[in-house]
Amino acid sequence: MLQTATVSTRFDELRQLLDLEEIDLNIYRGQNEAGQIGRLFGGQVLAQGLAAACRTVDALPAHSLHAYFLRPGDPAVPVLYQVDRIRDGRSFTTRRVVAIQRGRAILNMSASFHANEPGYEHQSGPPDAPPPESLPTWTELIEANRERIPNVEGREARGAPPVDYRYVDLPVYLGGDAGQDPNRIWVRADGELPDDPQLHQCFLVYASDMSMIDTVMRHHGSKGPLGPPAMGASLDHAVWFHRPFRADRWLLYAQESPSAAGARGFARGSIYQEDGTLVASVAQEGLVRPARR
Repeated sequence: MLQTATVSTRFDELRQLLDLEEIDLNIYRGQNEAGQIGRLFGGQVLAQGLAAACRTVDALPAHSLHAYFLRPGDPAVPVLYQVDRIRDGRSFTTRRVVAIQRGRAILNMSASFHANEPGYEHQSGPPDAPPPESLPTWTELIEANRERIPNVEGREARGAPPVDYRYVDLPVYLGGDAGQDPNRIWVRADGELPDDPQLHQCFLVYASDMSMIDTVMRHHGSKGPLGPPAMGASLDHAVWFHRPFRADRWLLYAQESPSAAGARGFARGSIYQEDGTLVASVAQEGLVRPARR
C-alpha cells in the first residue's frame, strides 16, 4: 500500500511512519514522529491504526472509523497495532485495531471498508472562507505570534507539520478571541502523494485530529496569552469518508462545537474540496478540565 519515503521533512517522515513494519500475521509496528514531548499526537496513532487495517483489506477504501483513546501514548516507545479481521463481506469489510505500548492498549479502533457504488446523493454546502493562499503559512504564523506560543523553540526545531494548515480563524492558544462557529481551517498534505486512496485517507485522518479541542475552547475566548486555562485530551474520534478526494489538494475543514459539559467538550467537522464537494465528516469528544495557570 504505502511506499517508503526518504526522510527530509515531516511530510516525508509521516509517509515513512505510515509504512508499518509487519511483525507477524495481523501485527504491525509503527515508529513515532520525532520531537514529540509528553505524549503522542493522537492523529499519528489514528493514521497508523487505519494504515494497519488497510494492510489487511487490499485496495478497498475506508468509509468510516471510530476510535477511543484509552491512554496517553509514549513518544519514546514504538506502537504495536494488532488487527482483528472481524468480517469480510461482499459489500463491507470490517476490522478492529488495538494500538499497544508496553502490553497495554492505548487506542481501540473499528474501521469499515466499502467500494464506491452508485446511489442517492445530497450534501450541505461549505461556509464562506478566504482562499488558502491568502492566509499565513505555519512558519509565518509562528513568527508573528512567538510571544504567545508555549515552547515555541521546540515547535520550530521540529519543523513545519506534515500537513499544511492555514487558519481562517486564529486559535485561542495564539490569542484568538471568543468566536462563533464555524472554526475554519484549510488543510492539505505538505507534499505530493501517489495515487493511493488509502494513503490519502490516512493523511486526512492525521489532519482531522488537529484543533477539535481548540474549537471547543473558542467559545470561551482567549482570557490571556495562552487561551483559557484548561487541561485537554482527546477521548474518542470518528471519521466518515463520503466521496473520493486527494489529501494533497486544499480541503476546507469547518468545525463547530455544539456542547461542552461535565468537563467534556464535543466538536464536529465537515471537510470540503475547494469546489464545495463534501468529502468527509468528523466528530470528537475531548476532556476539557478547567485548570490553573
